[in-house]
Amino acid sequence: MKGDPKELGFDSRAIHAGQPPDPRTGAVSVPIYQTSTYAQHGVGDTYAGYEYSRTHNPTRTALEECIASLEAGTHGLAFASGMAAIMTVCSLLESGDHVVLSDDVYGGTYRLFARVLSRYGVTFNLVDLTDTEKAQTAFKPETKMVWLETPTNPLLRSIDLQRVADLAHINGAWIAVDNTFASPYLQRPLTIGADFVIHSATKYLGGHSDVVGGLVVVRDQSLRERLTFHQNAAGGVPGPFDCFLVLRGIKTLGVRMRQHSANGQTVANFLAQHPKVEAVYYPGLKSDPYHEIALRNLGTGGAADSFKTTDSLIIKAGFGGMVSFLARGGESAARAMVAKTQLFTLAESLGGVESLIEHPAAMTHASLAGSGIEIDPALVRLSVGIENENDLIADLEQALG
Repeated sequence: MKGDPKELGFDSRAIHAGQPPDPRTGAVSVPIYQTSTYAQHGVGDTYAGYEYSRTHNPTRTALEECIASLEAGTHGLAFASGMAAIMTVCSLLESGDHVVLSDDVYGGTYRLFARVLSRYGVTFNLVDLTDTEKAQTAFKPETKMVWLETPTNPLLRSIDLQRVADLAHINGAWIAVDNTFASPYLQRPLTIGADFVIHSATKYLGGHSDVVGGLVVVRDQSLRERLTFHQNAAGGVPGPFDCFLVLRGIKTLGVRMRQHSANGQTVANFLAQHPKVEAVYYPGLKSDPYHEIALRNLGTGGAADSFKTTDSLIIKAGFGGMVSFLARGGESAARAMVAKTQLFTLAESLGGVESLIEHPAAMTHASLAGSGIEIDPALVRLSVGIENENDLIADLEQALG
């Protein structure tokens, strides 16, 4: 690649980092190395270090190098799903370790801690990490990790990453940040103290609802070595075609995130004024209680590589495409509304070019039942796509009406 990747803007690195033209053929797109094994010159004498595709694959290597560059990390690791990525990070925990878990997370993450990791002696407590006092008192002598999302899922609360990272390290714990909602275009947690950044590559990185994958990025070489061992030993890796699809999606990440954010802001503004909406959760609203924290987190994103001033950064980057709101009239109103949209597809997942709508209490967060975390049954979550904004507003208007 021409130029030092560190000197290029985010959009340029999304296209070029880890993806030089193929040295053998000149192919501009990274080839899909659809092979399970590799010939060796002699016993233990491999071609470019590749011996078996569970361990390494050139298409996967390109994806891992690209995401490491975009997240301002040094090492990336790819997995077959976001949950496989989460499980691999958690495999560094041992029996007796304690985790401070944000009380507003994806239901599958809670399910993993509550029903899988707990069987191996890992304990956790749910904490509102937006509350300074609660965050400070959440740690125990055996606390090894803090796990959070920001913006959170599904309430879109912004957590002060710098403050929580400082608390974690003072208490001798790692901090792991699921950056799926924001993407590295909007925030890069490693730059302000995170030890692990995790993505469901299925979402904004892939961007087209056609692939499932997960990614982890670190800066610490010892963590990279331990994660790489677990990645190979457990084997939850993606195939080369999946890696190719994620790489293809990443090339347009910056462009898509700008449109997702513009549409998300328009939708949030519309909902905030609608008489059949009780409350809107979106960090781009100035009335949002976490707006200022979101601005601080936003300043760490890859958009800052190209747009330096705060005002320009907000205009160019925005606050993402996830919007949640409470339907006035309770659960029946929420369920009626999600059943009536036409452009917004009723489906789980998020981050694709097409807009999605869902009912968290009965869908993505149903596994939280009995956890003590209350998901309001009137809550509706939107993944705002990149369609024409007037069409999106018209669809929501008719569904609410």
